[in-house]
Amino acid sequence: MTATTSPRMRLCDRAEYAGKPEPLAMPAKTPLPDAVASMVDRNYGSVIVVDPDHGVEGIVTERDILKRVVHAGREVAKTTLGDIMTPTPRVARETDDIIDWLRMMSNERFRRLPVVDEAGRLKAVFTQGDFVSYTWPDLLHQVKDMARATIGRNWALFLIGGGILLYTLAILGVVASMA
Repeated sequence: MTATTSPRMRLCDRAEYAGKPEPLAMPAKTPLPDAVASMVDRNYGSVIVVDPDHGVEGIVTERDILKRVVHAGREVAKTTLGDIMTPTPRVARETDDIIDWLRMMSNERFRRLPVVDEAGRLKAVFTQGDFVSYTWPDLLHQVKDMARATIGRNWALFLIGGGILLYTLAILGVVASMA
């Protein structure tokens, strides 16, 4: 491993992976009102459409419901998940690299990633929020390094600016006490 590469981290290596809540999964024939009720009860933004072996067939998101049902004027009670699902969504394996999927989700503009085990059965759903929590510590570290570099290069300016700020605050304090 060189200084510019980082160790590979698999999706299943994430600390929160084992504790992720069970994905909301239903068969394609599920009536939309039933699926929506479950989404609301669990506060989920999607339902994964699965086959009898729990393999991923499709996904239905809140956006799908808005576009393909509400906006299209479909009759909700007569609509099933299979009628409006996005078929064959991108699916990751538990052992896939996090960074690879982070790039794909960002580049291809999708927000939910079903994760399956070696047999192809649904195990979890990663969201963009999960990936943000993965990248957040690294981003904070980069910001801290950039701030150090900026302050180090411009130390004299920071001292002058700080002095002016302190002087201004002192003058304002004197003026306020005289009023």
